[in-house]
Amino acid sequence: MIGGGNAGLSAALAARQAGARVLLLEKTSPEWRGGNSKYTRNLRVASPEYPEAEFLDDLVRVSGPDLDRELATAVIGRSPEHVGWMSSQGVRWQPALRGTLQLSRTNRFFLGGGKALLNVYYRRAAQLGVEVRYRSEVTDLRLRCGSFQSVVVEAAAGREEIEAKAVVVASGGFEANLEHLRRWWGDAVDGFLVRGSAANDGRLLARLLDLGARPRGNPRGFHAVACDARSPRAEGGIVTRVDAIPLGIVVDRSGRRFADEGADLWPRRYASWGRLIAERPGQLAYCIFDRQALGRFIPPLYPPERAGTIAELAERLGLPAAELCRTVDAFNAAVCRSVPFDPTRLDGRGTLGLEPPKSNWALALEQPPLCAYPIRPGITFTYLGVAVDGRARVLDLAGRPMPGLYAAGEAMAGNLLSDGYLGGFGMTVGGVMGRVAGEEAARYALA
Repeated sequence: MIGGGNAGLSAALAARQAGARVLLLEKTSPEWRGGNSKYTRNLRVASPEYPEAEFLDDLVRVSGPDLDRELATAVIGRSPEHVGWMSSQGVRWQPALRGTLQLSRTNRFFLGGGKALLNVYYRRAAQLGVEVRYRSEVTDLRLRCGSFQSVVVEAAAGREEIEAKAVVVASGGFEANLEHLRRWWGDAVDGFLVRGSAANDGRLLARLLDLGARPRGNPRGFHAVACDARSPRAEGGIVTRVDAIPLGIVVDRSGRRFADEGADLWPRRYASWGRLIAERPGQLAYCIFDRQALGRFIPPLYPPERAGTIAELAERLGLPAAELCRTVDAFNAAVCRSVPFDPTRLDGRGTLGLEPPKSNWALALEQPPLCAYPIRPGITFTYLGVAVDGRARVLDLAGRPMPGLYAAGEAMAGNLLSDGYLGGFGMTVGGVMGRVAGEEAARYALA
C-alpha cells in the first residue's frame, strides 16, 4: 500500500483482514502521516433521511454528468455499510459540530476529527500485523509484461526495490505540485494556498500515466475552498477555511461583488469558491459580514479584521473605500427584509434588482462590528486521476485492467469528480474504494 491516509489505511486493513501480508509505505514522518485525511472531520453517508437517489443527484449536480455513474452508485450504496466497518475498527462518532452549516442530515462526524481517525486505524493496523514504514517515498513503479512487478523506495537507509504481487496506489493527487498546476493555471498559482498535505506531489500519478494508465478527470479541476489569506502556504488544514461566505458578501480587490454568495446550500457550494477566487485578479478576495453572522459559523484560526464602519474597514483591508461603500449600500438596499432569515435551509431571503444577486441568507451589513476575512484559493486535492473499474483495478488506455495495479482515494477521484464537490465525499470515496482495492488486491495476490 502506497500512502498512509484514509484510502491507504482502509486498503491495508481490508487486505490484511482478507489474509494477505501487507506493507504500508508512508512518505512522511509519524508526526505528519495521513496526507489530507488528518485535516478532515466527517464523511457523507446515505441513510433513510438522505436516500441514495438524493445523494447521487447532489453529486451529479456539483460534478457534472460526465462522472462514472455506475461507480458513483456503488460507492454511495456502500457508504452506510462502510460506517459500520469503521465502527468495527474502533472509530467512534459524535454529533455534527455547532456552526457546521447544513451537514447534520447528510454526514457522519468521527470523534476527534481526522487525526483521531488516523490514530485508530494505525493502532488497528499494528494489532493486525500490518507493517508500516515511515519516511519511505516510492519513486517508481515497475511492470513486467504489463503486470505489476515492484516499487522503488527511497528511505534513510538508501534505495530499495520491493517486489510484490499487487500494489494499491493511494498517494493522493498533485495539489502540492504548483509547477504542475502552472501548466493549467499559469502565474495564478502564485496566489494559491495548499490547504492539504505538502507531500502530495502527484509523482506516482504521473508514473501510472507514463505506464499507460488511462487518465480520468479534469486536469484543471480541483477541490479548492476559500482560505484565510494569512494562512501558511501549505498544511494549513481545515482550520484555515472561511465558512462565513453565505452569511455575508464577497468582494474582490476592486471592492465589487462577483458571485452569488447564497446560491446553494453551503456543503454543495463551498468548494466552488476556491475556483471563483482563483479567477479574480491577484487571486485575492474579502468576505465581509456584520455582527448578525457572528457565532453562526465555525470560525477559522485567524480572527477577522473589525471596524465600526465600512469606510474604516476598507482602510484596514487596503480596498478603495468609495467603491466598497457603494457596493455595500447597493447590497443593503436590495435585501428582501420581509423574508425571514433561516440559515438551516434555502430560505429565499435574497436580493432584488442586484447583479450578481444573492439568492439566500441576505443580511444587510449594518450592525457593527463590520468584519472581514481576506481569502485566497486553498487547494485540497486535484481532479485528475487514473481510470479504475468497480474493483478498483487501474485501467489501461484500451480500458483493460492492468494486472496487480489498484488505486484508491484522490488517485482515482477523477472518475467521480471533475468540477464541484460535496462536503465529506472525499472521505467516503477513500474509505469505500480503499476497502475495495485492498480486498481485490488481496484476492489477486493470494490466487
